[in-house]
Amino acid sequence: MSSADTATDILRHLASRLDRLESAQAIRATLARYMLLCDQPCDDRRYPQLPDLFTADAVWEGVGRHYTGTFGRHQGRAAIVAFVGSYLAPSPHFERNLHFLTSDQVSVADDGATARGQWLMLQLSTYGSGGSEAITARLDVDFARGDDGCWRIAHFRTERLECMPWGVRAESAA
Repeated sequence: MSSADTATDILRHLASRLDRLESAQAIRATLARYMLLCDQPCDDRRYPQLPDLFTADAVWEGVGRHYTGTFGRHQGRAAIVAFVGSYLAPSPHFERNLHFLTSDQVSVADDGATARGQWLMLQLSTYGSGGSEAITARLDVDFARGDDGCWRIAHFRTERLECMPWGVRAESAA
């Protein structure tokens, strides 16, 4: 093997590693954008909107003892947007809602076309009907890279781990 072949192999390897690192960061940004839209819906087209974050045939589902029946399974971008959108402002369901992500693990496939990520999520919610809860959940999410190079959610799974009353409503604290 010539030194030119060795240099080419090294550059190819480094380019592949760089692509996986940049892809992992883009995947984290995709999920963070999803959470931001869940907390503060906005129509600013300079940024991806809810439908932009999912593949056309994506699946969104609640899994495990608590969420399988509560959330069910929704397939296709339109079905997912309708389901998730039913919880977003101006829906009376949430008065306030905040999502925090931690403990992420993102793994991009060697071919660079798919990836999988896992997160722990803390959700602090105050409901329009009264009461507040702190919910922890495990998110297990598959991603696919589109023809445009953007990473989109292909399969979103959420499983509740813990739920407890949280905080005091603003008017009660005054």
